[in-house]
Amino acid sequence: MAMKANEIRDLSTDVIESNIAELKTELFTLRFQAATGQLADSSRIRTVRKTIARMKTIIHERASVEEA
Repeated sequence: MAMKANEIRDLSTDVIESNIAELKTELFTLRFQAATGQLADSSRIRTVRKTIARMKTIIHERASVEEA
């Protein structure tokens, strides 16, 4: 579910925030699997972290524009 920034910008802020919550849950699960040695694809952790960061960045950009 790696989304590009342009795809994320097309979504509403509420949808982005709900996606962040889902991704945080997935990240927790992935970290747990990594700790117990059950994780098959370790690169998925990095992908999820970067997607969360992209979404938070876009939310921050929108908040900065609204303030100005």
